[in-house]
Amino acid sequence: MITEKSHNIVDCTVRDGGLVNNWDFSVDFVQYLYKCLNEAGVDYMEIGYKNSPKLLKGSESSGPWRFLNDDFLQDAIQEKQTTKLSAMVDIGRVDVNDILPREKSLLDLIRVACYIKDVDEALELVRLFHDRGYETTLNIMALSNVKENQLDEAFEMISRSVVDVVYIVDSYGSLMPNDIRNLVKTFRKHLKNKRLGAHMHNNLQLGFANTLTAADNGVELLDSSVYGMGRAAGNCPTELLVAQLRNANYSLRPVLDMIEKYMIPLRDREEWGYLIPYMITGMLGEHPRSAMAFRSSPDKDMALQFYDMLTVPNVNS
Repeated sequence: MITEKSHNIVDCTVRDGGLVNNWDFSVDFVQYLYKCLNEAGVDYMEIGYKNSPKLLKGSESSGPWRFLNDDFLQDAIQEKQTTKLSAMVDIGRVDVNDILPREKSLLDLIRVACYIKDVDEALELVRLFHDRGYETTLNIMALSNVKENQLDEAFEMISRSVVDVVYIVDSYGSLMPNDIRNLVKTFRKHLKNKRLGAHMHNNLQLGFANTLTAADNGVELLDSSVYGMGRAAGNCPTELLVAQLRNANYSLRPVLDMIEKYMIPLRDREEWGYLIPYMITGMLGEHPRSAMAFRSSPDKDMALQFYDMLTVPNVNS
C-alpha cells in the first residue's frame, strides 16, 4: 500500500521517545536528529514537552526536553532549518505564562493532549496558543475507550474552535486498520472544516499499517519516531514512512544515518518496541503501564504469568 496524497510527517522521537529514558537525551543527540530530519525532508520535529516543572512532581529527575526552556532551546538549536519545531503540552501541567509569542520562540506548532472529558479545557489552551501565533493541534487520547455520545459532544466544541488539526490517537495500540478507517470517516463527517492527524502505537505490530490506513483516507499529519522509539511498544517508525510515502522531498539515507549513529546504541541501553506484555495490554485495550511495570520486574519474560494476571480472576489472590 503506497499513498500518493500530500502528507506531513511529525517526528516524535524526542517527545514520545523521552517516555522511555526520562528525556535524558544529550544535546548532541537532538542536534544530530534535527540535522538528519532536515536532510530527510521530514516536516516537523517534536522536540519535547512545553510543560512546567512546578506543576509536576518529580520534575527534577527529568531531562531538559521534558520542560522546554526557551533559552535552552535557543542554545540547542542554534540555526533553525526547514523542518519545523513542535512541542506538546498536557492539561493541568502547563503554565501559559511560560509560552512566548511565536515570533519570540523557535517553536512553530504546539499540540495540546487531553482525554475526552477535558476537551473544553484543552480548546481554551488551543485558543491561547493560536492567539500567540502558533499552529495548533488537539490530540484526543485513548480513543478506543471513548463512547459515541462523548465524541458527539466533543465534535460540537471542536468544530467551532480555532484548532488547526485534530488527532486520532491510538494510545493503547489496540486499534485495527478498519477501526482507523471508521474513525477517520466519523471525524471527517463531524469536522469538515478541520485537518486530521494520526498517532499510532505498535502494541499489535500495526503502528505502520494503521498510519498508512489513515494516510490513504486523507489524514494529513502523520506521527512517527525514528527506529519506532516511544513509550512501551513504541510508534510508527519514521524510516518506514519516509521510505513508503510518495514524496520527492523525503530521503531515507539521513534517517538510516541517525539510526546507525545513535539509535542502535541507545536501543542496547533502553527498551522499547514490540514485546508480549505490550501485545497483551494492546489486545485487551488497556494502558501499557502494567506491562511496563512487569518488564521492570524479575519476571519480565514470564508472558503467560502476565497474561493470567490480567485475564484470570483471582490469579493474584
